[in-house]
Amino acid sequence: MRGRAGMAPGRGEWESVLAGHFLLRHLQPEELRRLVAGLTTARHARGATIFQKGDPGDSMMAVLRGRVKICTISSEGRELVLNLIDQGSLFGEIALLDGRPRTADAVAIEDCEVLVLPRSRFMPFLMASPELVARLFSVLCQRLRQTSAHLEDTLLRDAPSRLAGGLLRLSETFGRPGAGGMLLDIRLSQRQIGNLIGISRESINHYLGEWRQAGHIAIEGGMITIRDCHALESIAALDA
Repeated sequence: MRGRAGMAPGRGEWESVLAGHFLLRHLQPEELRRLVAGLTTARHARGATIFQKGDPGDSMMAVLRGRVKICTISSEGRELVLNLIDQGSLFGEIALLDGRPRTADAVAIEDCEVLVLPRSRFMPFLMASPELVARLFSVLCQRLRQTSAHLEDTLLRDAPSRLAGGLLRLSETFGRPGAGGMLLDIRLSQRQIGNLIGISRESINHYLGEWRQAGHIAIEGGMITIRDCHALESIAALDA
């Protein structure tokens, strides 16, 4: 299921979202206005595919509303979640450099709206701005570090260490301080958490239940609150 594209009236919002991102915040207001002129948005229902691995790499996207997962599917049908993209963040930036086919799938995990930045429109800005090139490489290096850390976790850490580390990383992006601790403001099933860190749903259920009883976390309405960050940090470090 693919989303629907169309023109939207909120160009001021588009400029605000792009200006708030590390990659583009150095652009002048006039440059941002020129960049968003003629861009389109696309709305995607929860579970809809935004793009698939192998699709033409002809655009970068910014999340205006909702959340997106970047994932890949093995030949056996097993899903591995590579990244979760929050509102205000960019994805698909690898395509800006080489224009080659997509390396993973992008799927809406909530109803979402994305701003589409075609490569043909973005490249002139990139070629004219050494600072933009440097920032893009910084973003790509961050993605590479995340992938390397993900691979290291999968190969070298045991299940509880990986889960504790995964919850702490989720808190960096989706954490919202609350009375009971740090609420992870994203609703993920145990299977989705398992796909993100490479652990079976049964193991996720076991350790979440154990940590809930110990008071390290709370779970309500399908959402997790980290009540004791130090406890999770200790568990994450046990197999480091």
